[in-house]
Amino acid sequence: MTSLRIATIGAGYFSQFHHDAWTRIEGASLAAVCDADRGKAEATAERFAIPRVYTDAAAMLDAERPDLVDIVSPPPSHLALIRLAAARGINVICQKPFCQSLAEAQTAVAEAESAGIQLVVHDNFRFQPWYGEIKRRLDGRALGDVYQATFRLRPGDGQGARAYLDRQPYFQTMQRFLIHETAIHFIDTFRFLFGDIRNVFADLRRLNPVIAGEDAGLVLFEHGSGIRSVFDGNRLVDHAAQNRRLTMGEMLVEGSAGVIRLDGDGRLFARAHGSNAEAEIHYDWSQTGFGGDSVRRLQQHVVEALAASRPPANSGRAYLANLAVEEAIYASAQERAVKAV
Repeated sequence: MTSLRIATIGAGYFSQFHHDAWTRIEGASLAAVCDADRGKAEATAERFAIPRVYTDAAAMLDAERPDLVDIVSPPPSHLALIRLAAARGINVICQKPFCQSLAEAQTAVAEAESAGIQLVVHDNFRFQPWYGEIKRRLDGRALGDVYQATFRLRPGDGQGARAYLDRQPYFQTMQRFLIHETAIHFIDTFRFLFGDIRNVFADLRRLNPVIAGEDAGLVLFEHGSGIRSVFDGNRLVDHAAQNRRLTMGEMLVEGSAGVIRLDGDGRLFARAHGSNAEAEIHYDWSQTGFGGDSVRRLQQHVVEALAASRPPANSGRAYLANLAVEEAIYASAQERAVKAV
C-alpha cells in the first residue's frame, strides 16, 4: 500500500491520541504538524518524530500537499480549515464537535463535496471495542427483540472552579456543552447500535456555575425501530472504574432474551431472561491509546477506505444526522416538549 502522507492541525491535549495512532498505522506517515503555539507544535513533533512544524495552516498545506489533513482543533476553527483543505483538493478528518452548528456543518459538507474531497468526522466512540462487540451480539439476536438501552455518563471531572482546565479549558466557555461536546458521541453510538432516531425529549441543566453551558441532563430517544434509549449525563458525578475516562460511564441494553451490561472498566456481562446468573463476555481489546484504542481503529478504517476508494463511516454527510438530533435535543429542552428529528 502506498503510504498516505498525513498533516495535522492542532497540538492540544487530545491530539496526542491522534498522533500516537498515526505512528501505529501501516499505510500512513506523519509529514507535518501545525499549531498557532509553536512551542506546542514543536513538542508534539519531537514526541512523535514528525519532521516539520508550522504555525500557519495554509502555509503547511501549500508546502506539504498531504494526502489527508487531520484537524484536531476546537470547533470555531473547523469551517475555515476545511475550506483551506477543500481549495487544495486535500481529504479531511475533522474532530468532533463538528463545526459550531448544524448550519455551519452543512456548509462544510457542501463545500467538501463540491471540491470532490472526502470529509470524515473523527467521532471515535462507535469504534470503541465494547460497542463493536455489543453490535455483533445484537446483530446475532443474542438479546432477542431489543426493547431499550441506557447509558449513564459519569466522568466526575466537572466539579469546582478548575473543572476541565487541566485538559481542555475551552470546555468552560462553551455555550452548548454536555450535548454538543459529549452526548454527541452517544447520539452517534445509539444510531450505530439501534438505528436512526425520530423523536427526542430532553431536560438539561447547569450544575457548576463556573461554566457557560449545561453539564447534566436526561435525553430520551425514540428510534425508528421502536427501541427507546436514554442518555443520562452528569459530568460532576463519577462511576466505579480504574480509569473513569475509559468508558466514561456504564450501559445497560435490555431485550426479550436478556440483558448486556457494560461497566466502567470496559467489561461486558450477559444475563439471560429469567436467570439471576450474570456471565462475563470475553472479547479482544487493547488498553492502548484512548477508549480501547478507538482512535487508531477509526483512523485505520479511514486509511483503508481511502485506499479502497470506498466511503468511510462517519462521512461528513452521514454525520449531519447526528447534528440534526442535537438540534432537536436543545429545542426540546427549551420548549419542554417532544421534538421530531
